[in-house]
Amino acid sequence: MPARRPVGRAGAARGAPAAPGGRRDRGQVAVEFVGMVPLILLLVAAVWECVLIGYAFSLAGNAADEAARVGAVHGDGACQAAAGRHIGGAWGMTAQCGASGAVYTARVTLKIPVLYPGLNFGGITGTGGAATEKEAG
Repeated sequence: MPARRPVGRAGAARGAPAAPGGRRDRGQVAVEFVGMVPLILLLVAAVWECVLIGYAFSLAGNAADEAARVGAVHGDGACQAAAGRHIGGAWGMTAQCGASGAVYTARVTLKIPVLYPGLNFGGITGTGGAATEKEAG
């Protein structure tokens, strides 16, 4: 049975030849990590932007539904106010309300927020509708 050679760092046998050209690979993991950090940060930013877009869809749809329900009972002025009740000014909200036949519709448009100020992804529109009702009185 051949004699075993003692094992040093990283599982290499002591006295084993160095990497080609006499160089060692010490610090290679650190270099690879530093090289990957920008890509990881870009991926995180892209995922965060997707989360913001999804949240904007949710906000726009909810605001349009609320505005249509309030507008079906109280009219256009209340519709505009109901649309912006839960949406901050940074979203750049615009709302259009009106009755079309027996259905009162509301359309809410929000600016898509972006992490980098120079980009413009446009807006997201949510629509809602409710049966028109007449106020008693």
